[in-house]
Amino acid sequence: MSESLDTAQVKTRRARPRGTGSVYQQQGSANWWIQYYRNGKVYRQSARTPKRREAEKLLQKKLGEIATHNFIEPRSEKILVKELADDLLREYKINNRKSLDDLKTRWKKHLSSEFGDLRAAHVGNDHLTRYIAKRQQEEASNATINRELAALKRMFSLGVRARKVYTAPSFPHLEERNVRKGFVEDAQYEALASACAVEGLWLRAMFEVAYNFGWRVSELQKLRVRQIDLIARTIRLEPGETKNDEGRTVVMTGIISALLQQCVVGKQPEDCVFTRSHGKPVRDFRGAWAKVCTEAKVPELLFHDLRRSAVLNMVRRGIPERVAMTISGHKTRAVFDRYNIVSESDLRDAAVKLERDYSHRTDIVERSEQPIAARTNIN
Repeated sequence: MSESLDTAQVKTRRARPRGTGSVYQQQGSANWWIQYYRNGKVYRQSARTPKRREAEKLLQKKLGEIATHNFIEPRSEKILVKELADDLLREYKINNRKSLDDLKTRWKKHLSSEFGDLRAAHVGNDHLTRYIAKRQQEEASNATINRELAALKRMFSLGVRARKVYTAPSFPHLEERNVRKGFVEDAQYEALASACAVEGLWLRAMFEVAYNFGWRVSELQKLRVRQIDLIARTIRLEPGETKNDEGRTVVMTGIISALLQQCVVGKQPEDCVFTRSHGKPVRDFRGAWAKVCTEAKVPELLFHDLRRSAVLNMVRRGIPERVAMTISGHKTRAVFDRYNIVSESDLRDAAVKLERDYSHRTDIVERSEQPIAARTNIN
């Protein structure tokens, strides 16, 4: 018997051709074990079955992986989900992904306690279903749950690619019926603009840029003085500073130009454009925005809804969709169309146009309903 095996623990073993591994049982264990070699290193693992035929199949599978250079080490069965999470966080840091902070929050606040100490190989649909039910009881939206599951799915994808786990479970995707449809009607613009002005120049200017160009909060917060050209009346977002990593340039309206001129006066090129009265860059302004919305009688409006308003207004004013997408920074038509919603005022305008057209056709209909003799002046 081979010196490499604990002979005292071996219950039975059948001779096999050299290089094809072996199948055996340990003393006191009903399960079969397999042994094989790769690059001179011996591997032993439990087949987790009392059936020899199943153990033989597992051995052939491992030998096949070695032959095709797709070998996954047995320790993958012991890999914990939190180890996969560490790999994903490291990948985000290396690639300087903008959503790193969001990933950290999702993992630490929700995913870690449920999955962190589980062996990745043991995570199945039942774990995912229980997690979804728990988060729904906590009144998390389907969209939020989907983002959390997407992060978990990415962990497993990287684990499979690194050959740390055999496979990933099938991750469900919940229907997102809570897509926001909020936007600013023309009648609400003046009230919001006035309330923003009361809060400060920085919020009045941020509101105007977001309302006209549909830029994201993060893009506004990172905007530097050097990116403003008051002579050419342009604002330039550099590649890598936007969500889709693509740069873009827009031409300012008169109001935006006047507001930004006041925002940048006396500042250095690397200073932030939007700063509070004490000079500190604007970061979290949810309190100020909530106050503005309450004053303007639109308490449920989010600042991000201005992005939807900008898209809607550009389409209304006949700006070509390709140009509108370039201004707002939408990379795909599908997402742009989701923001280009139809408002009640649009429907009213359509009804007026249809009514105008119908009144023109009414004369034709009335004439067509007259007797033939009357229409041809035949007595």
